[in-house]
Amino acid sequence: MHAANPQYEEHRRRLKDKYLEAGIGAFHDYETVELLLSYAIPRRDVKPLAKELFEQFGTLRGIVDADVADLEKISGIGRHTAILLKLIKDLGIIYLRENVEGKTQISCTTELLDFCKANLGGLKDESFCVIYLDAMNKIIEFETVQEGIVNQAVVYPRRVLENALRRKASAIILVHNHPSGNVRPSDADIRLTKTIQDAARVMDILVHDHLIIGENRSFSFREEGIMP
Repeated sequence: MHAANPQYEEHRRRLKDKYLEAGIGAFHDYETVELLLSYAIPRRDVKPLAKELFEQFGTLRGIVDADVADLEKISGIGRHTAILLKLIKDLGIIYLRENVEGKTQISCTTELLDFCKANLGGLKDESFCVIYLDAMNKIIEFETVQEGIVNQAVVYPRRVLENALRRKASAIILVHNHPSGNVRPSDADIRLTKTIQDAARVMDILVHDHLIIGENRSFSFREEGIMP
């Protein structure tokens, strides 16, 4: 006779059936991570581990934004499982990028904001990025131009425009994050935007917008009337 399946095996089967029948919306947050962990950690009840991850990092976003070293501090989370958790975010970013690639009028889409938030929303340091667009406002490339410490990113307008010319971009969107969560632009942000916009105009390159990304919020220079 075969030994009875451990109780957690039956629970895992129920979780999978629930997902197939009702979708992820029927799950508690910890159940989402529990189901994911079941594919990385065999022969163990992973519900307590999923709950511990939420206790430590607060939200699903906090879990996937966490450093591998911090994830590995949780007893039961090894390098194999930590990499899987990090992979989930990167797959999501690729999915969101493919959602916006090929769309026209990309400067004002919700998909674009979702993509930028996924890329920058959880970063601890400030990064300045540029989205290069062709004449049809389709994305040519998303590039991180400068990475800096919190509240300090040194951006050289000449470098931004040289990169735009190299890619034969007709327009650009500026994007950077505020790790503090406050998405209001600083005076330096406004000056930098004007400098890039004035220089781009001479080269017949449009600056569609400058987006500031916070933890759960965003700010659009164009929507707020800062950019003409």
